[in-house]
Amino acid sequence: MTPQALKSLLVPFQSAFTAGDQAAVHAALQSVIAPDAEVHLSAPFGSGTGPEALWAAIAPLWQAMPDLERRELICLAGTTPEGQDWIGICGNYMGSFTAPWLDIPPTGHLAHMRFHEFFRVQGGRIVEIQAIWDIPEVMMQAGAWPMAPQLGGFLCTPGPMTQDGLTASGDGQATMRHVLDMLTALCRHPADPDPAVMELERFWHPAFNWYGPAGIGTARGIAGFRNWHQIPFLTAMPDRGLDTGGLHSHWIAEGAYTCETGWPNMRLTLTQDGWLGLPPTGKPITLRSLDFWRMEAGLIRENWVLVDLLDMYAQLGIDVFARMRAFNKARAVMPLNIPKGYPQ
Repeated sequence: MTPQALKSLLVPFQSAFTAGDQAAVHAALQSVIAPDAEVHLSAPFGSGTGPEALWAAIAPLWQAMPDLERRELICLAGTTPEGQDWIGICGNYMGSFTAPWLDIPPTGHLAHMRFHEFFRVQGGRIVEIQAIWDIPEVMMQAGAWPMAPQLGGFLCTPGPMTQDGLTASGDGQATMRHVLDMLTALCRHPADPDPAVMELERFWHPAFNWYGPAGIGTARGIAGFRNWHQIPFLTAMPDRGLDTGGLHSHWIAEGAYTCETGWPNMRLTLTQDGWLGLPPTGKPITLRSLDFWRMEAGLIRENWVLVDLLDMYAQLGIDVFARMRAFNKARAVMPLNIPKGYPQ
């Protein structure tokens, strides 16, 4: 299918969400998602089958944020080098957070949560979903994040500086090749201990923005990227990129944009200290990373990265939600009644 034909499949779902019509959203999911579709959602939701698996995650979020909005920032579609048709969407769920969600205390204010959602299409219907919601981002807004403070900056992740993430089109093969070459260079280190082998200046714009997941945070430029993400990450897991057996990624690209999804697409071993405040357990872990890149003047200008950190913590035997509940035992976790602001 053409990129435009792929994107058109989601129009009824997107339109119903824009209208705030829950019944229409539910019906659109049932129409476009195959009954036997594989649905892979970030922790704590897990995997399921068919449209109801996705709706089971969306419906409680809508109850917690009754005016829930889905603000898409980037939408790419195309055929992977392996011949599969995929759609990749980056955006933010936003709404007034007035009732508890996943035991996260409501704030009574507008809340935001980034999502990266990928849909594989076959025969005109979605047959696979891989999606990460940045739930730690909501915990942080509620003052309920129970793990180590993040090193990078915290913000509601913006769309592309060029404001063209929803209209991307054209041949993106050069963009994809540039990003793949960048990743190949990254993986030369730390097997080669010289950081220069990663050739960051060759691939990245001097003022690039790296929008990492909550828990890691956002970084600016090579110095920010290295200090707030890369150095702690590679110090703790120096075997990055050495074991790729059984890992799969799916790549599509349009124009200046490319994106990747993998479930999982990294395998590492936590052997040293320094990452997310975690001790060196020596345990191997896998990471699910769903990423978008935008190029400008031949260099990567923006990179949106979501990693399923809650799943990673679970692999290490850490129940973030149990710790959050303990963290919040002295707080009243209940729905809020916000006055409308008019005299009664």
